[in-house]
Amino acid sequence: MFRGTHCHTLDSKGRLSVPARFRDQLNALCDGQIVLTINPTNEAAERCLWAYPLPRWEEVERQVADLPSTQASTRRFQRLFIGHSEELRLDNQSRILLSANLRQYAQIERDVVLVGQVGKFEIWDAELWQQQQSLSLDEDLLAGLGELRL
Repeated sequence: MFRGTHCHTLDSKGRLSVPARFRDQLNALCDGQIVLTINPTNEAAERCLWAYPLPRWEEVERQVADLPSTQASTRRFQRLFIGHSEELRLDNQSRILLSANLRQYAQIERDVVLVGQVGKFEIWDAELWQQQQSLSLDEDLLAGLGELRL
């Protein structure tokens, strides 16, 4: 599915050219239909957008909608995650328009990095992505991966 890291630049209207590898997957899976939403973390250093092919998004959306809404934190998560979602389609030049609202949330200015995450990909402001790359893996994080064999 979605693998690798790709650097791109938004045009003056906020459009992002989707890399060929990602574009091919999106066209094959869902005729270029995509849903963008926010990474609903509170950490400023983790602010990015998540991009799902429409069929995968529909699975995720059902899971989120099925969460018990008796807890305030669940309702808040649902509002943020579903409420910020935007359904898009690749245009004739294989671009998507990042709305001003989503760009503002993810602090995206001009230069972006797309990061494959198998079933989805992330869209980062290039500077925030560089900051992420400078963080080292700590022992607690590695211990939390359990029996993962790479």
